[in-house]
Amino acid sequence: MTPPAAPDIEACLALALVPGVGALSQRRLVEHFGSARAALSASRHDVAHVLGDTNAARQFARGCDRAAVEKTLAWAALAGNHVVAFEDSRYPRLLREIHDPPQLLYARGRMELLNAETIAIVGSRNPTPQGSRDAEAFAHALSEAGLTVVSGLALGIDAAAHRGGLAGASASIAVMGTGVDRIYPLANRELGERLAPQGCLVSELPLATPPDKRNFPRRNRLISGLSRGVLVVEAARQSGSLITANQALEQGRDVFAIPGSIHAPLCKGCHALIKEGATLVECADDVMQALGLDAACAPGDADAAESATRDAVLRAIGHATLSIDQLVDLTGLAAPRLAAHLARLEMRGRISALPGGRFQRVEGRVIE
Repeated sequence: MTPPAAPDIEACLALALVPGVGALSQRRLVEHFGSARAALSASRHDVAHVLGDTNAARQFARGCDRAAVEKTLAWAALAGNHVVAFEDSRYPRLLREIHDPPQLLYARGRMELLNAETIAIVGSRNPTPQGSRDAEAFAHALSEAGLTVVSGLALGIDAAAHRGGLAGASASIAVMGTGVDRIYPLANRELGERLAPQGCLVSELPLATPPDKRNFPRRNRLISGLSRGVLVVEAARQSGSLITANQALEQGRDVFAIPGSIHAPLCKGCHALIKEGATLVECADDVMQALGLDAACAPGDADAAESATRDAVLRAIGHATLSIDQLVDLTGLAAPRLAAHLARLEMRGRISALPGGRFQRVEGRVIE
């Protein structure tokens, strides 16, 4: 069988960069006329008939900024840069399933990750220290188990999830609310530059698009759309993370939430999700099993290794209160792996997280 022809990227760009013509309108035009090139050549009357909007047809007739098309084509010719049309075989298969997928994606880095097994991890921009540790630990464990971690490159939980994903075997994808050539926020510039070669940066927005608060809620549908499920780590009742979780439900994705204290404001959103049917999770294995995948931690030798490492961490803490940096020095474990063990020990009631990012053993346990 002859493989389908590659999309005409220049025409796809020219169509996508017409001001005021969104992705759904672009798709209707391509489906009606057969290609982006044919749509661009159509008469205003025919375009108005397809779109049912004479104003949109008038805007369409004005065309796009040709300089922007040429600049984007030059950018895409550089190693590691990609412009992917909906008709392209490389377009993410999960994203094709949502109601309003972008007609065009801009990506930097490892394009193949966009069709890997994926899990989104989202949460507060102002998490507790424990929330950040949980996000990084879950992301690392899930990445090691074969899931590429998807998040939004925001401060807080997103950044922790990306760090954990990059530390594992399956890397991480950042879905951006700016042009893919503009890393935002600036505080995450170093992280974004690590993600570009090791993972993938992706956006539906044209190059050089600056930060605009209107773009970030819309970006969230792509975070869930690219993923088999969404894990919410910490979230207030009214937050972008809950928007992402609700979009995931609408898209038929699984939603997971980590429980916490009934008194903590940043646990209220997770508890609300659990009440509404989200899966309560306490470790990465819970996520893997719910998705029907092999558990992150195998039995037998892996259990023995886990127990030995856990005991080593407890011995290192001793009767002191220590920071994660001190424990890295004492145990020799990498920070993401250590964070995963600390999260599990806290969930089991063996240690307590103290203010200032320090840890203390909980004495007097009767049941292991």
